[in-house]
Amino acid sequence: MSERNTLFSRPLPIALFILAALVADQMIKYLVEAFLPFQEAVPVIPMLALYRTYNYGVAFSMLSGMEGWFIVGIRLAVVTFVLWLWRRTPKDRFFAHLGYAMIIAGALGNLVDRLLFGYVIDYILFHTATWSFAVFNLADSFITVGAGAIILDELLQAKKPRSLKL
Repeated sequence: MSERNTLFSRPLPIALFILAALVADQMIKYLVEAFLPFQEAVPVIPMLALYRTYNYGVAFSMLSGMEGWFIVGIRLAVVTFVLWLWRRTPKDRFFAHLGYAMIIAGALGNLVDRLLFGYVIDYILFHTATWSFAVFNLADSFITVGAGAIILDELLQAKKPRSLKL
């Protein structure tokens, strides 16, 4: 039985996707820096605001007290590990490969910020009158949706019937 190659199991499509996602992330962050006031909520719709702030750590400001190069090293290790997973995953697993592409794009988007500025630019805020979620950005969304795609792929694989080899 031959393996069917999916779009993101091939190097060129995954590289183009990652590049496009990285460009979109950086363009939005440039616009946020240019036009959004610092740490001042700009309502978009109820429960959603734009709120420019800087994250000196990793996701949700964890490790914000750590040395910047340590965090860069963690991000590079994550990208390397995800690339390794991408190469080892069977080529017919669309959602896994899509998830890996999204995680790599998000990690690189935040890595560019860290290298250029020493922090990551965050700007999306979900909130109510009594609660707010951590401020995040498009790169963080890529990472989250990418992880969800990998989980979905695993769930779909678990439902596939296994062929018995005698």
